[in-house]
Amino acid sequence: MKVEIDSFSGYKIYPSRGRLFVRGDSKIFRFGTSKTESLFLQRKNPRKIAWTVVYRRMHKKGITEEIAKKRSRKTVKHQRGIVGADLAAIAAKRNQTTQVRTQQRLAALTKAKTEKKEKEAKKPKPQRVAPPTGGIKSLPKQPKGGRGGR
Repeated sequence: MKVEIDSFSGYKIYPSRGRLFVRGDSKIFRFGTSKTESLFLQRKNPRKIAWTVVYRRMHKKGITEEIAKKRSRKTVKHQRGIVGADLAAIAAKRNQTTQVRTQQRLAALTKAKTEKKEKEAKKPKPQRVAPPTGGIKSLPKQPKGGRGGR
């Protein structure tokens, strides 16, 4: 039993079914139904008709049963140290409670404030200098405008 393939739809045509169409250039076309023959003669594109095999192949329909999708690799996170701290220091900070952190922050702030006060106490205060008594020199008068009054 020889099974042919429909030239338009791509479906199987069993013996004693369908029609044969021979074009002027002697090319043979086989159609399973009058529907496919009519669409072919109307010069419809089988790639744009949703139920044809060509359309389904183009749009990847119905191939999930045959081929299992490739598994993508999952990204694995690694813990690494940063420039200022190694991994052990980062882990220790993570495990600290919030109370310990706030106490450390307050201690650092008070230390910074005391250092700033000491630094400012050591700095000599600048003395105010009186402006010169010579007065302001007046500039020569010039006409307004950029080009000279045109």
